[in-house]
Amino acid sequence: MRTLQYREAIREAMEEEMRLDDRVFLMGEEVAQYNGAYKISQGMLDEFGPRRIVDSPISETGFSGLGVGAAMYGLRPIIEFMSWSFCLVAADQIINNAPKMLYMSGGQFGCPAVFRGNNGAGGQLGSTHSWCVESMFASVPGLKLAIPSTPRDAKGLLKTAIRDEDPVFNLESERMLGLGARGDKDFSRYIKDTWAPPTHKQDEDFTIPFGVADIKKPGKDVTIVAAGRPVHFALDAAEELEKEGIDCEVIDPRTYRPLDIDTIVKSVRKTNYCVVVDQSWPFASVGSEIAAQVYEHAMDDLDNKVIRVNNDDIPAPYNRTLEQEMLPNTKKIIDAVRAVTYNA
Repeated sequence: MRTLQYREAIREAMEEEMRLDDRVFLMGEEVAQYNGAYKISQGMLDEFGPRRIVDSPISETGFSGLGVGAAMYGLRPIIEFMSWSFCLVAADQIINNAPKMLYMSGGQFGCPAVFRGNNGAGGQLGSTHSWCVESMFASVPGLKLAIPSTPRDAKGLLKTAIRDEDPVFNLESERMLGLGARGDKDFSRYIKDTWAPPTHKQDEDFTIPFGVADIKKPGKDVTIVAAGRPVHFALDAAEELEKEGIDCEVIDPRTYRPLDIDTIVKSVRKTNYCVVVDQSWPFASVGSEIAAQVYEHAMDDLDNKVIRVNNDDIPAPYNRTLEQEMLPNTKKIIDAVRAVTYNA
């Protein structure tokens, strides 16, 4: 059995797909000579060379546009943003061009590009470097949105993204890059995040389909829906709430577009209570959309309103204590579960 760190899982996914398909290449700031700003692409330049591991200028507008053009002409680019906060200057390329290209060209040009990088608060990086962009982009038709919470999911979802014919936004987390290393809190009884493929070929074929949620922890009393880093806060909360006799089911959608609402609704019909955890701001958030769909499909099964746990509706503070208080956290989730189940 082997356990990958989150950053190693991302790297392994890219390496395997690049060995299988010479159309795949990686471009971004410092991905080559510096081995990646966060060492995700460490060693890839040595194996694949400068034509496929490409250092770019500090110009998200430029290299995002190059990626869209390359995808239109048959290549399969992986465009790395050092932070998704920096993608905003490339909005025209990534949300006004890439998702619409197949539709506007009448099927003549697709855009099988992957845009990936760190999303959300990285730890005292200030307001302009701490964006959670999923709510801004989830409403755009024509793109897919993956948000892995574990190394296993990070690898399987990224491999699926690279093979996909549509543009995919892969939202990673700087705060989880070392996840899986010695010393991390053990949630192995909930998350089966080690796997031992019997052959290298089967490892290459390891993918996770989009639109299939994962039940990270089964339970019967309340449904908690969370994706990305908040999954771990939800599992922390579930562990604490077990001591109070509240058995939480934790569901990780893994992709927001497409969204596996069926798994979420099935769980709510069993538990009759729902808490949605979302690291975006509360107004017009992904959490709001999930709550709305739960009401549409399972209104008669709910014994209380759906409670949302979001970032506070403020820019991310620089101060460490204030930043942690602003984000979804274990205490907020515990309080929400107690409230929704009438145990407050």
